[in-house]
Amino acid sequence: MQEPRGRAAVRDIVRYITNPTSRHGMARTRSALLVARLSRRALLGRAAAAFVTAHVVPSRAAVGQASRPPLVGAIRWDAWQMPTAATTRAVVRSLSPSQYRYRLPFFSRIEQDGSIVIDGGTQEVMDREIELATNAGLDYWAFCAYARQHPMSAGLNLYLSSQRRRGLRFCIITQPGLWWGGRPGRFSDAFEHHVELLRHADYVRVLDGRPLYFLGFVKARVVELWGGLDGVRVAVSTFRQRARESGAGDPYIVLMERPDPGAHLAAALGADALGAYAIADPRAAGAPYAELAAVAERRWDEMAATGLEVVPTVMTGWDRRPRVENPVPWEAEQRPGVGLDRFYRMPRPEELAAHMRRCLDWIERHPRAARARAALIYAWNEHDEGGWLVPTHPFDMSRLDALRSVLSR
Repeated sequence: MQEPRGRAAVRDIVRYITNPTSRHGMARTRSALLVARLSRRALLGRAAAAFVTAHVVPSRAAVGQASRPPLVGAIRWDAWQMPTAATTRAVVRSLSPSQYRYRLPFFSRIEQDGSIVIDGGTQEVMDREIELATNAGLDYWAFCAYARQHPMSAGLNLYLSSQRRRGLRFCIITQPGLWWGGRPGRFSDAFEHHVELLRHADYVRVLDGRPLYFLGFVKARVVELWGGLDGVRVAVSTFRQRARESGAGDPYIVLMERPDPGAHLAAALGADALGAYAIADPRAAGAPYAELAAVAERRWDEMAATGLEVVPTVMTGWDRRPRVENPVPWEAEQRPGVGLDRFYRMPRPEELAAHMRRCLDWIERHPRAARARAALIYAWNEHDEGGWLVPTHPFDMSRLDALRSVLSR
């Protein structure tokens, strides 16, 4: 007997969010059973939207949006500003072996005894990073955001205190577990802080004024925390409502997820679009960068095929070997040395430029799917995962030069 469509969709989500081999490797848990309230009506609505997308002539509004260049941003994962914090100590350890030191950010120091110090936590360093990003043609940074005083918020706080932003805007990447305030109906400081940030004059907006907001990592433990997928949906709805009431407008929420089950999750949670934090094939074994770019570009098409809108992600690399040799505390599933052969080779500057150019072309060719006309780059500073744009020590800015060759329009 053929499995009902709604039940099959739930089964697929259960299989995915409990998959211990996913990028952030969540353990299997009974909380996955709580996703069973996925709405069939929402799924049918997405199917209808896909039909309309394929058959309706672009509207006058869509044509107007297409008249401006796409917005291009880069992910900031700020583990580099607090030398005494556990996260910074972990990335120092992962990048300390001599074969990985070419990845160190430009503000690193190599001491006389051979040890390394990474401290980007000054206004001077942040202002220099802003200048570099602006000169390369970036429109915004997408900060992985936490609570106000969390050590991983130091980069965002330095950006917000800078007097030299020069038009470089920002937005937020987060996950709904950080919204949890300890009990149902109560929201965290991070939740309230993000609502406030959406009102900031430099917050990046799409589609004539909607604040761009990335939501990812909706894993089993997060679903369990909120009492099921319905609880996460209510949290997303509440976030929208608070943002509107604050005067920020209706957030354009991009769910960072694979197309399957991402399309179903987006329907269940009320997200506006699909995107990705990073895109790679975990089976790659020393594959050339061209293969990584091809994997990412196929993903854009796969996301568009769901009928959802898309914010495509450009990959600057994927090579986690520093974390494989010296696992970091937040990746408890990683065992030292396991998977050391799984990586992509680093891009030549011209390869990176070509990948970025194809992304901009993709946005132009897909006015319906790319209605927000925004792209995201992985990443500004994911040095130990293998994706970065920021100049490396002592000062190699070849990647930014490559980006500028495409974005100087």
